[in-house]
Amino acid sequence: MSRFIVEIDIMPLQGLLDPQGRTVAHALRKLGFEGVASVRVGKHIQMIIESESETEAKHQVEDSLAKLLYNPVVEQYRYVIRHIDP
Repeated sequence: MSRFIVEIDIMPLQGLLDPQGRTVAHALRKLGFEGVASVRVGKHIQMIIESESETEAKHQVEDSLAKLLYNPVVEQYRYVIRHIDP
């Protein structure tokens, strides 16, 4: 059994409103960070998966994304998977 670390970034789709990002951008400008043009807020998830192969680990990641971790109507994702040495 191999171990893999997965880093997943989930962000709102481009073109959709991001109220949380707007709030953060507004607060940063009020604090004097005037160069902040915009902010988008998303999620970062890290998982360690035990699997027979990287291909099987990728299937587990894709399945968890589809069933629980992201909403395809309003979000997009990308991930990186790396083998962890025993």
